[in-house]
Amino acid sequence: MKVASGWVDYQIVATGAGEKLEKWGDVYLLRPDPQAIWTAAFDFSGFRMLHAKYTRSVAGGGSWEYFKSIPDEWIVNYKQLKFIISPTNFKHTGLFPEQAVNWERVGNVIDSAIKKRQKNKKNSEEQDIRVLNLFGYTGGATVACAFAGAYVTHVDASKGMTEVCKRNVELNEIPGDRVRYIIDDCAKFVAREIRRGKRYDAIIMDPPSFGRGANGEVWKIERDLDGLVKLCSEVLSDNPVFFLINSYTTGLQPTVMKNVLQKNLEALGKSYSNIDAYEIGLETHEGIVLPAGCSTFAEFK
Repeated sequence: MKVASGWVDYQIVATGAGEKLEKWGDVYLLRPDPQAIWTAAFDFSGFRMLHAKYTRSVAGGGSWEYFKSIPDEWIVNYKQLKFIISPTNFKHTGLFPEQAVNWERVGNVIDSAIKKRQKNKKNSEEQDIRVLNLFGYTGGATVACAFAGAYVTHVDASKGMTEVCKRNVELNEIPGDRVRYIIDDCAKFVAREIRRGKRYDAIIMDPPSFGRGANGEVWKIERDLDGLVKLCSEVLSDNPVFFLINSYTTGLQPTVMKNVLQKNLEALGKSYSNIDAYEIGLETHEGIVLPAGCSTFAEFK
């Protein structure tokens, strides 16, 4: 388990009864969390500082109930990084704070790779680290990679989420040429990049558990992850840096994702120096860790 412990502007106050009480900056939100199956220490809905609560509907979806006024959006900081927070009608806030574990890791690896290339190569273009971030959402990983000095191609099917990513990039004063924004189906985009001869030094993917494409295509992570990883392995450069997969799918164990990545890399003859798999989580004010998904990370020689 790797725990995101560097947060100041975010905190999980309490958990239980399928919910988590969170503090985002100065705003307290209560949201469902299926992992928190234990008994709650108190009635979170009665918490006097609570601003809003998200309740799922039996018909699907859900809605926010507001107890105090909050801004439409506000900003939280994670160390040197800044992100826009805005509650959505599907319970999310525009950021997954547990991913700070992976932001730290990719930032450090990119920094080391750039320094190594600067030392070994004279051509400035050969020093660049080019990252492909698939299912990029609002760009937490995109910002982390670009802030560390990489050039990022950010791909997501949602125009609205991509617009938030653009604003997060601008908020962090990252040069405009560092990020390319693509609104498209991830697999179709990667297939076109392969045909074009485009290659990337690093790949990040955070696929959903289930999804439907614009033409009714159905995505199921247990069925389709292996094929997507195989496809993406083919777009890696001859001198790759890392490959990161993240998943929130309950029941998809970290070692399963590691096996998928390892077998596909080895089939293409990609030699990695290290590959590991781990749960990610957030420490709560109660002194426990709330699981929040899993990742597998391959670093190349």
